[in-house]
Amino acid sequence: MTNGSKNFLRSKTHFLKNTSLSSILEPETSKSLFTGTKVIITIGPSCQDVDSLSKMLELGTAACRVDLTWGPLDFHRKSLQNLQFAMKKSRRLCATMVDTLGRELMIRRQVKIGEDGWPIHEESFNVTAGQEVILTTRSDVTASSNILPITYSGFTEMAEKGDTIYIGRYLVCGADSASLYLEVVRKEGPDVFCIAKNDALLDGLLTVFHAERSHEGLANVQNALPLFSEYDKECLMQLAQEFEIDFISLSYTREAEDIREARRFLTSIGLPHTKVLAKIESRQALLNFYGILNEADGIIMSRGNLGLDCLPEKMALVQKTLIQACNLVGKPVLITRVVDTMVNTPRPTRAEATDVANAVLDGLDGIVLGAETLRGKYPVETIQTITSICRSAEDVFDHHYHYEHLMEVALDVDDVLGAHLDSDEDTPLNGSDPELSSAASRASVKVGRRASFSGSDRFSMPSINAAARAMAKFSQVASSSSLNALAAGRVPNVRSPYLTKLESIASSAVRAADKVAASLIVVYTHTGKTAQLVAKYRPPMPILTLVIPQLVSDQLHWKLEGRSSARQCLITRGLLPVLAAPGPSGDALLEESIAMSVKLGLVKANDHVVCIQRIHDDFCVKILSVDDGGSGVRKDTRMAVAKAP
Repeated sequence: MTNGSKNFLRSKTHFLKNTSLSSILEPETSKSLFTGTKVIITIGPSCQDVDSLSKMLELGTAACRVDLTWGPLDFHRKSLQNLQFAMKKSRRLCATMVDTLGRELMIRRQVKIGEDGWPIHEESFNVTAGQEVILTTRSDVTASSNILPITYSGFTEMAEKGDTIYIGRYLVCGADSASLYLEVVRKEGPDVFCIAKNDALLDGLLTVFHAERSHEGLANVQNALPLFSEYDKECLMQLAQEFEIDFISLSYTREAEDIREARRFLTSIGLPHTKVLAKIESRQALLNFYGILNEADGIIMSRGNLGLDCLPEKMALVQKTLIQACNLVGKPVLITRVVDTMVNTPRPTRAEATDVANAVLDGLDGIVLGAETLRGKYPVETIQTITSICRSAEDVFDHHYHYEHLMEVALDVDDVLGAHLDSDEDTPLNGSDPELSSAASRASVKVGRRASFSGSDRFSMPSINAAARAMAKFSQVASSSSLNALAAGRVPNVRSPYLTKLESIASSAVRAADKVAASLIVVYTHTGKTAQLVAKYRPPMPILTLVIPQLVSDQLHWKLEGRSSARQCLITRGLLPVLAAPGPSGDALLEESIAMSVKLGLVKANDHVVCIQRIHDDFCVKILSVDDGGSGVRKDTRMAVAKAP
């Protein structure tokens, strides 16, 4: 995306500060097992029991997904019930995610329900390369290796000669042989005649993907299936009465209107606070991506289907572009299909391990595991492996470059906006603050295994201030307008200055934490928005997010809200949400949070901590130190305080 010679989405390079192989090969020695990158699992027969879920939560699972694509409602209900028991047993917070069936095309086959409540197919089909395979919309046909009845009656109108049709097992992975590529040769009435391009053993639930025939735009006829299937609606309505659903994963999102439609439906069934994650899994979604990003609360890059609709050589660029766009607007971005071979083996391939690490270096928020935990043989080992890889990549993530990169992009946008937006607002924490400079000079605590990026400042403090102001203005337009509009030089309508205040205080807090080599950032919040803006800058230290419950009324009843906000913070990189008890003293809560952080190994005696707190209508940043005993805040700490009115 360009405006003249300016690129709003630049390629990010990975520079490793430590190139000593002897030190790189050393095992982890940190007492803290905190992983900034989040892991989301899919609950299935391999991990539905309470003990397995408890172990996975203890190892760092942030959210659990139930997928309505496959499995009866009773199975998914039991999964969520067991998750609640596991949370109580492990004393860990976990978000709940429901994935929809949506516009999925499938092969109609006979199925039976196993003893564990999971549906199974007893018969499999062998297909050989060069064999003729018929896809039919006839409902009276039984599936076989030669003819496969499809669930969508309008499929023949979609297919054209030369098209590629992919048939694969539900959550198919690299370890499966159930991947079949077909080429359409002709159509006759309700039948589509194809030639198999490879050998395959088709078993389990078989899904169908019609690959886009054009490499430049959209030439395919899209299916007319609704955003929510009737099964989706039935399950969501019933689950909403029994469980708190934090996220909806919206399958086959095509455009921004899909997100708005989903919100209307969720509100109608009593889920107005459920966040909508858009699954990007087709070329059409990519072409409408910025509109989707504007409306959605987060993005899931469904790499399995997306890889079928894009040229292989473009996939790396697509992934980097999507991650970077989400980073710029501060919305979580997740990817799927990472360690496929761990369905059957206890160790990933070299390519898979490298893939995970590179995604973390790109700025990824989290990883969604599918077949690895749903039907894999090593679900617990998969979590251990993923979190270890993520921690190692986070250790060498260039936080300074990421911060600087966001600021440069903000300045580019500032050039486009020119004088259209007010630029007189000063940053809340500026370089002339003597207390901050004094605190920075007094800070002698090293970051340890985390890399500090203050030693290679490219910006002077005045230009950092200008960049922070620009980023605050950028946040106004990036969340309310397509980035394409910015690239074209069009000036969108801006939002409330409240977001400007939050953005400015968040970026300043991250800068202050770097200057004093802080080991922890503490954020007081009600909704999680402030903490997410801090996380946007990817600071090298954990972000302890103290969610303070609020008493709200719907004019009929009073209730305490905050639990869902805490859980919804769990999929944002770097955040460690804690549901705090409401009380009159914020200082007492801070003392308790510091003591808890010491027990978790996040901080130790004499470490510096940066705190963002709202006092009445003012936001303030505090810099303080842990006392010698590691039990709270040092009483004689001279704090640098900055306020944003």
